[in-house]
Amino acid sequence: MMHITLIYAGLLGLLFLLLSFWVVKRRAQFRVMIGEGEAPEMLAAIRAHGNFAEYVPLTLLLMALCELAGVGALWLHLGGVLLLVGRILHAIGIQIPRAPNMPRLFGTLFFWLSLGIVSVLGLVQGLSAS
Repeated sequence: MMHITLIYAGLLGLLFLLLSFWVVKRRAQFRVMIGEGEAPEMLAAIRAHGNFAEYVPLTLLLMALCELAGVGALWLHLGGVLLLVGRILHAIGIQIPRAPNMPRLFGTLFFWLSLGIVSVLGLVQGLSAS
């Protein structure tokens, strides 16, 4: 059983739900049914949601495969915490119109570290089992 990955998948699922509500709220606020309309705030909500959907599934899949392959709990928690905190910071930072901003910068950095860690761990596990 993949208990560690399941914890982070559950937490990230709740975060994705919040980002989904945020997009719907912005759509109602700016009366935009499709696309981003004329509101930069609408585009920020769409991109926070879309960026999450683009990157989180691969990272969770790699985490799950690493957990199945027997990677240590400390590494899995490190990858999971970096992913979760990174996605929260990114969602906060993308709302700030000026660039660069620290939440978005660190959110992206933490996410990249998470993806890098579980990618390398997966690669090492795969090569060592061959």
